Amino acid sequence: MTPKYDVLGIGNAIVDVLTNVDDNFLNSEKLIKGSMQLVSEQEAHAIYNKLGQCIECSGGSAGNTIAGLASMGINTAYIGKVHDDQLGNVFRHDINALGAKFKTAPATSGPATAHCLVLVTPDAERTMCTYLGACVNLTVNDIDEETVRASKITYLEGYLWDPETAKAAFRKAIKIAHNAGNKVSLTLSDPFCVDRHRSEFLNLVRNDVDILFANEDEIKMLYGTDDLNEAVMQAQKDCDVTAITCGAKGCIVTDKNEIGHVQGRTVKNLVDTTGAGDLFAAGFLYGISKGKSLGECGAIGNLVAGEVITHMGARPDIDLKKFVKENS
Repeated sequence: MTPKYDVLGIGNAIVDVLTNVDDNFLNSEKLIKGSMQLVSEQEAHAIYNKLGQCIECSGGSAGNTIAGLASMGINTAYIGKVHDDQLGNVFRHDINALGAKFKTAPATSGPATAHCLVLVTPDAERTMCTYLGACVNLTVNDIDEETVRASKITYLEGYLWDPETAKAAFRKAIKIAHNAGNKVSLTLSDPFCVDRHRSEFLNLVRNDVDILFANEDEIKMLYGTDDLNEAVMQAQKDCDVTAITCGAKGCIVTDKNEIGHVQGRTVKNLVDTTGAGDLFAAGFLYGISKGKSLGECGAIGNLVAGEVITHMGARPDIDLKKFVKENS
């Protein structure tokens, strides 16, 4: 089969609710700054009722990456579960409007569409409280074999590993992609997520992942070390390609032959770090799809990540294709 899509994203379809808070609010709610924690619908409502003005926009880690790729003109598709409700319709409209193919059938019963409270402090750090809702009902039946087979790269988010049914869907997608001769990419998503599933993630990385994304904390958690260099060398052995984000310092990129560092870019107007890793992955995969060197892929990832943190929200609000062309 001739690939129809450059990248297929599979992840938690979530609508973000963004607002500004201070550190005292996080402390009063006993929230760990910079973390993502799962909450019940009741807990999400309780926190929401204490917030000030909010902005609602489609999110979800893999969804954000696919949105970034679509904005750069890449052929994309997405698989994720929403409910047939208002937020579910918002999510579907937003991702389709960007040009990504999203045809996963919505749930007509059960939990509501997932939403994530994104609490942004004055230092632009984000703390997330996520109600997974309909996301937990992603099953093997939602994995469209034709779409996976038609995608050069299947990009999976680590958060998807929490629900058991989604984990089975995850494995099905990996098997289909590799049987079709396509690549599988994984983002580790969050150090707490890695900690919950460390042994399973290690097995995935060593046996099923071709392109791995992580930040410094996630890669060190995966390999059980405080030494970043040691973790990087382990990842180099395990994956064909690894990209590790290092905040303002840039990123580390590896293949089987070398380890390189790509310098970060100065961001003058830091507003909200939500989506930085997701859009880095978008820029990096854009480079892969265009046959760029690893260094060039890392540079594009840094560029796009640097843009998304200059405004509220985790998705592009400009024409990224034009932006990349003018700044690369």
